[in-house]
Amino acid sequence: MFEIEYKGGNSVVVASKKTTLTIDSNPEIVGIRPLKIKEAVELATEERLAVSSGEVRMVIESPGEYEVGDFTIRGVAAYRHIDNETEEKRSTMYTLECGDVKVAVIGNVAPKITDEQLESIGVVDILIVPIGGGGYTLDATSAVSLVRQIEPKVVIPVHYADTGLRYEVPQDVLETFIKELGAPHETVPKYKVKSAATIPQTLTLVEVTRS
Repeated sequence: MFEIEYKGGNSVVVASKKTTLTIDSNPEIVGIRPLKIKEAVELATEERLAVSSGEVRMVIESPGEYEVGDFTIRGVAAYRHIDNETEEKRSTMYTLECGDVKVAVIGNVAPKITDEQLESIGVVDILIVPIGGGGYTLDATSAVSLVRQIEPKVVIPVHYADTGLRYEVPQDVLETFIKELGAPHETVPKYKVKSAATIPQTLTLVEVTRS
């Protein structure tokens, strides 16, 4: 039905046969070239992480509901990890529905999301969440707490220490999150989803190696 690739930082590609979504397509802040895939739908959890090149099919960088190709996309406003709640919400969380599978993509958000946000996200099969910490993203402990709130079947961690990347601040290693989550762990080059029936029924950590 679709597959998920990890490109580094918060950058992820979710692609079905007919539709390609690029998420946080501008990872130059971690030393990677921007993702520019012709006719892709570009989603940004923050405005600064968008490329907005002329080749993309559509750019989505704010809350709302969208129907694009094989995907139903919903954006939910959120505070960033570094924001004060008296300010406006500067991050967008997304749910991506393709057939009978729902993916939630969480950017740099505050450690606890509200009941209203949880209701907007709904029942999730796969959760993509940053775990590196350093006062910039959720750290391993906060990410585990968020996983417990959302209760996905599969969690895919992103934005963690990687010798091939150049982060603005030091990031926690993946092993810290693996240990704190305490769930079965598998490693794949791409995470391929055929249907809801092929997804593990108990929480599983899937490490998608950076491509």
